[in-house]
Amino acid sequence: MAPARSYEHPETPDIALPRVLFALSEPLRLSMVRKLADEGEVDSIELGPDLPRSTLTHHTSLLRESGLVFVRAEGRKCMIKLREGDLSERFPGLIEAVLAGYEPDHSLARDEETEA
Repeated sequence: MAPARSYEHPETPDIALPRVLFALSEPLRLSMVRKLADEGEVDSIELGPDLPRSTLTHHTSLLRESGLVFVRAEGRKCMIKLREGDLSERFPGLIEAVLAGYEPDHSLARDEETEA
């Protein structure tokens, strides 16, 4: 049996504000963070069931590398959760403030529909 895949995550003191803000600047990643804040740990597939696997992997990797999420392998699943405690320790109130002002950008979906 192959060992479970492990993922590298930045230590709490190494989480950098510019990387966190960059990760949150993309509407899709911001919606993923909102879902994680609302639902807790989920299978990464649940964050973008209609997305190509490569797109989902790209965005979840960026969230992990920025320090926003913790990812772990569970069998064939890739479980992901928001690092709320670490983020609150490093940047008190940041995630709460960002999510309080978050409004889903439905115009992105409308733009894609009109292009089709």
